[in-house]
Amino acid sequence: MISLFPCLNDNYGFLLVEPDSGLCATIDTPDGAEIDKQLQKRGLTLTHILNTHHHFDHVGGNLFLKEKYGATIVGPKRDAARIPGIDIGLADGDILPFGAYDIQVMDTPGHTLGHCAYYVPDEASVFVGDTIFVMGCGRLFEGTPAQMFDSMAKLAALPKDTKIYCAHEYTLSNAAFAVTVEPDNQDLHRAISMAKTLRDKNQPTVPTTIGTELKTNPFMRAETAAILSNIRMDKDRF
Repeated sequence: MISLFPCLNDNYGFLLVEPDSGLCATIDTPDGAEIDKQLQKRGLTLTHILNTHHHFDHVGGNLFLKEKYGATIVGPKRDAARIPGIDIGLADGDILPFGAYDIQVMDTPGHTLGHCAYYVPDEASVFVGDTIFVMGCGRLFEGTPAQMFDSMAKLAALPKDTKIYCAHEYTLSNAAFAVTVEPDNQDLHRAISMAKTLRDKNQPTVPTTIGTELKTNPFMRAETAAILSNIRMDKDRF
């Protein structure tokens, strides 16, 4: 079971519950007080914190929530020194047992060098932090374009019905760029229309799916003929 709720200015918080064991994880801790409120509202006890990377809007509530609940903090091994309170560092291909779930860890550098995503096959869902956004990708603070491209390609290989839980509501600003590089993409225009409808109702555009992003996200479509032509880039130079 996955719950989504807004945090801070444009972050999303996520709670993952494995029903058989009752284990409960928050993916990142953008706002410890809000996460605590959501836990109490649902009658849940936090057992795990799964950090995707070290930025403050993803780890800011770590110590508060660990002190209150005794939660185990998990994060990318490569970023362990920058994640407050970390107990377990994991790397690409590691499996985190979580009750009946086996959570698969995927290294996804680009936004930061030590960034990971958490793929939960039993929920057909992946928590991507700031790697993929709806119709966009994360800003390159530390990594290279090649690293981000490879990270997105790794995520793109997941089943197309996999739900993508990205950490920010950036969809409409991303859409404004996406349409400039692929103006004739009708799937993109339909997705933008749906996103505008949702935002007009103050509803989230998250989650999206791998299949949807493969049709609409320019950073997952960077090798398509239409985009290469529109940005005047010869494929042999890509």
